[in-house]
Amino acid sequence: MADAYFTLILLLPLFLLALLYFLVRPRPVKIPIKNRHVFITGGSSGIGLALAHRAAAEGARVSILARSLEKLEEARNAIRLATGIEVAVFTADVRDYEAVKRAVDEAGPIDVLLLNHGVFVALELEKMELSEVKFTMDVNLMGCLNFIKAALPAMKNRKDSLPASIALVSSQAGQVGIYGYVAYSASKFGLRGLAEALQHEVIADNIHVSLIFPPDTDTPGLMEENKRKPEVTKIIAASSGSMKAEEVAKKTLDGIKCGSFIISCNLEGIALSLATAGLSPQRSFLMAFLEVAAAGILRIVALGMQWSWYGSIEKYYSQRKGAS
Repeated sequence: MADAYFTLILLLPLFLLALLYFLVRPRPVKIPIKNRHVFITGGSSGIGLALAHRAAAEGARVSILARSLEKLEEARNAIRLATGIEVAVFTADVRDYEAVKRAVDEAGPIDVLLLNHGVFVALELEKMELSEVKFTMDVNLMGCLNFIKAALPAMKNRKDSLPASIALVSSQAGQVGIYGYVAYSASKFGLRGLAEALQHEVIADNIHVSLIFPPDTDTPGLMEENKRKPEVTKIIAASSGSMKAEEVAKKTLDGIKCGSFIISCNLEGIALSLATAGLSPQRSFLMAFLEVAAAGILRIVALGMQWSWYGSIEKYYSQRKGAS
């Protein structure tokens, strides 16, 4: 009897692996970067600039877009000095569809569209102006929709038969809501719905969607964000680490080249992605196995995290009441 139980325990994972091998969709794909047109929004600083450096170093034809021509010129010079590669620069406000379309048309057909732009205001909703909320949603979510709509016709009609990519940079705050991130999380959660539905629409055109979830990243933008962050947000965020922009860029491009739908950047990000896999597509049957196997355990871990976060919030407001 013991031998039968042992055999069953051994066979169940093997059966699950075999089942998942046939279930995972879309199928694995390799997306080349070398000699292809990579268009990066928010490419003048931070993660976008690091992505442009790496893509250029890997032999891509790179275009970068931002609002400030001065910063774009600085970025272009820095990339030229580091790689010897000349990148194209374009200015546009991502909220303006006509300006976006002009930039896309001028740049020419895109093989890898990397939507990295974004704004972040860490503040309780009650204290935010509605104009700040709208600005966040318009840049982070509508800006991506504007770019995809503008670039998609030429991407679908590209001359070569190689797979193409549309990659959206979300955030770990697009996987779990955090105090002070109401508007930001809403915009970044929205990118997930966009990405999942878009992948259905473009898979027949051999276009593959990726969704990147970086943690806090050491960039000029993060320094500005920290000036306004609520104290409770700082307490909760202190439990998470940060990464360098160059590290995030490497993880991002490696994931895009593998056609991964969800791209995590560190161990915490992998755990979050496993815990929030939901109905998202999965190309790797091994990752699918981990998602299935870890679901129950990670739900317990998630409840423990929520217990800690709500405890921090309760303690903070209790102390404030005691001091008043």
